[in-house]
This record gives sequence, structure tokens and C-alpha cells, in this order.
Amino acid sequence: MAKIKSNKTNTRKDVIIAQAARLFREKGYSATSMRDLAEHVGVEAASLYNHISSKAEILQEICFKAANSFMTHISEVELSHRSSIEKLEAILRFHIRQMVTNYEEVYVMDREWKHLTDPYLSNMQSQRRSYRQRIAAIIEEGIRQGEIKN
Repeated sequence: MAKIKSNKTNTRKDVIIAQAARLFREKGYSATSMRDLAEHVGVEAASLYNHISSKAEILQEICFKAANSFMTHISEVELSHRSSIEKLEAILRFHIRQMVTNYEEVYVMDREWKHLTDPYLSNMQSQRRSYRQRIAAIIEEGIRQGEIKN
């Protein structure tokens, strides 16, 4: 079989993770095997282990890369001097942009995170809860300021 095709911006590991995200979205995490992934990447299954340690590691990378981008963005929005409505608009626009540009990764993070194992599962649950609470705080601030109706 061939080598994994990478380029200056994407490493072989990046190629594997991108293909895995696509397969996890199409088939689900549980139904995707390392053999399926190897076939889509174009290498022997054993060759994948030169770049990643497990399917679980791939899921962790996908989920936390996407989650970290959302957390970073909401932190920037919270620190901005915008109205609550403008903050919510910025968050919604970011969500849409992420779904357009990183659809597979966002989809996998949103639907397949439940297959993570601890401590990653607990961390993801905590991040998801925190994200919802932070959005709720922006809405509550908007209500207090009279920008949003209760």
C-alpha cells in the first residue's frame, strides 16, 4: 500500500485525523474500525500506529481541538466591550462558521464525545457544561441590561 499523503500544512497524523472525523461522522465512532480508517487513508492498519496510538486518541484529538476553539472564542467574546446581543451574535456567527469550515470535527465533537473515556469524558462534560453556563450568563446580563426580554 501507499504512504499517507501529507503536505507542508498537514502532517500524516492530521490526514489520519481528518479521515477519521469523516468516518466517525458517516458511520459513528463505534462502527468505525482501524481497518476502515486505514483503507480510507490508503495504508495498512498497522501503519496507522506509527502516527497514533489508538482510535480513542483520535476521538480525543477531534473532540478537544473543536471544543478548545469554541472555548477560546467565547473567552474572547466575554472580554469584548460589546452588548449582550452583539456577543450572542458573535457566538452564533462563530458556530455557523465552524459548521461550514470544520463540519466533520464539530459534528463528531457534538455527537460522538460520549464515547470518550475518563478522564477525557469528565473533562468534556465539564467543558460542555461550562460553555452552556457562559452563554446563559451573557443572556442573563442582557436581561439585566434591558437588551433582552425576560
